[in-house]
Amino acid sequence: MRLNEYRIMWVLVLFDLPTESKKERKVASEFRKKMLKDGFTMFQFSIYLRHSSSKENAEVHIKRVKSFLPEKGHVGIMCITDKQFGMMEIFYNQERKTKATNPEQLELF
Repeated sequence: MRLNEYRIMWVLVLFDLPTESKKERKVASEFRKKMLKDGFTMFQFSIYLRHSSSKENAEVHIKRVKSFLPEKGHVGIMCITDKQFGMMEIFYNQERKTKATNPEQLELF
């Protein structure tokens, strides 16, 4: 058993934002851009995820996402361990694909 599997975290942000008007689309776009700037990657159109080296680091990014939440829409933030993330099965057109691997880059924050 690797202890890192339980210390390393993945932060998932799931959202459903209104995009009927030009202003709402702009707000949704800005929300996505801010998450990308914070190191999140798009998993699906409305699901973004980010690797965090520890629970404390995950809490920093969760707090940051909370700081730029849009006024309207539904946003869910979930934190799972690397072990739980590793148990996820991903399919594209009924073909099983490999998951994103842990980044090799050292994180300072």
